[in-house]
Amino acid sequence: MVTSRADSALSKRDRERLCRGVTTVGDRESASVRTPLTGERFGSVPACAPEDAAGAVERARAAQADWAARPVSERADVLRRFADAVTANRSDLLDVVQLETGKARFDALEEVLDVVATAEYYARRGPAHLESARRSGAIPGLTRTVEHAEPVGVVGCISPWNYPLTLAVSDLLPAVLAGNGAVLKPAEQTPFSALVAVDLLESAGLPTDLFQIVTGDGERLGEPLISRVDHLRFTGSTAVGREVAALAGEHLVDASLELGGKNAALVLDDADVETTVRGLINGCYANAGQLCIATERVYVERPVYDELRELFVDATERQDLGLGFDYGPDVGSLIGAEQLETVESHVDDARERGATVETGGQRREDVGPWVYEPTVLTDLPAEATAASQETFGPVVSIVPVDGVDEAVERANDTDYGLHASVWTGDADRGERVARRLDTGTVSINDGYRAMWLSTDAPMGGVGDSGIGRRHGREGVLDYTESQTVTTQRGHPLAFPDAVPDRTAAAATTAGVRALRWLRERSPLGE
Repeated sequence: MVTSRADSALSKRDRERLCRGVTTVGDRESASVRTPLTGERFGSVPACAPEDAAGAVERARAAQADWAARPVSERADVLRRFADAVTANRSDLLDVVQLETGKARFDALEEVLDVVATAEYYARRGPAHLESARRSGAIPGLTRTVEHAEPVGVVGCISPWNYPLTLAVSDLLPAVLAGNGAVLKPAEQTPFSALVAVDLLESAGLPTDLFQIVTGDGERLGEPLISRVDHLRFTGSTAVGREVAALAGEHLVDASLELGGKNAALVLDDADVETTVRGLINGCYANAGQLCIATERVYVERPVYDELRELFVDATERQDLGLGFDYGPDVGSLIGAEQLETVESHVDDARERGATVETGGQRREDVGPWVYEPTVLTDLPAEATAASQETFGPVVSIVPVDGVDEAVERANDTDYGLHASVWTGDADRGERVARRLDTGTVSINDGYRAMWLSTDAPMGGVGDSGIGRRHGREGVLDYTESQTVTTQRGHPLAFPDAVPDRTAAAATTAGVRALRWLRERSPLGE
């Protein structure tokens, strides 16, 4: 079934054609790609070498100048056509994403639709974000000051396997809109999702060579890529993110990093428990928990704790495990054996330290080679690995707390700061609690979808969860350099040589006072 569906979505001829889009400057060995659906190899891509990464940056840079010279409206039209192409090829893209990740089809649909939404947003709003803006000049009426947003040049992206479209292609759409070239190094497990998407981008009018892809080992390709690009986008673990940031710092390359999280949900005593459970299930188990903004810790005020725990465990047990290309299963596979071992080790450690496994806690090889049951832990000791370290799997702990202050304190008791959610019957109360949480984003009465789909607002982490933002105005300006141009009318701001320094100092001081008076009393002073 897997082989026939793979050939239907991506024939052997298509795979060979797409691989010709990988940048290589010489003959390369092949790197196998396996599907989590069966563990079988279904294709291969070139195992690129460091000189391939260097060549990719050179090619993107050569194409970038002409692209940047085009009107931004023309660049936006490419994104619009790309959104149409993704929509038209939605079914095949879903198949490819599922084949590479093993995720449930609805989870794959979320990712594909996110690409469409991001492309449409930046096609519609991006040009306005990039417009030059008047700023207050030194002397009103005499100094004209304008800020321009110029492309940085070539943007590099090292993307993870959990969302091979969203965290690769979507993250680079604002970069190309801003006039940049791009070089993508997708995760070794999921190269074809990116290759298909970039193929669609080029069919939508993106110039050949502007968007390069190199495939293979990240440790081998990271340094030659980072050292040559003008901005780097990285999504991955905090440990690897520190290494990436160190390399970027060494080469003075600006970087946007979205890293790990240990995201908390706070359930307040006035929350509608049934509605909360329905939202939490999605927030915890989407993509089998392999989601940077997924909830792994749930803090519940005691008046509603027992009811919520019971309903949440029941709802978890009703989650349908399954693999395949049809809608239906709620939870699919983990990405591979290494991730399965991580999840198992966290749950085993929790058991050994006295935690209660309310449900789940087992691998399910009868469903697929790397499938793990959605798992609920209670009585989880603070010293357990699952209490503080990111599991990145379908494992959730539920903890009773005595009031909002304790819930906030425990939610903030982490080095991470990516996402959190607050569940309450009083939206104003929820917003007050949200402002106390040390995270880049907070969802109130929702797991994550409403926040993620608010594309006009920035999204990112604080602390060990990273630096920089995606989405919104910040998400495109990250890929630009600010240039300020001032035009002075009349005479330069310099005194003639004949004016003594003491006289010039007095005149300058008087002028600054006059400007301050003017600006305080009239908006025209700006």
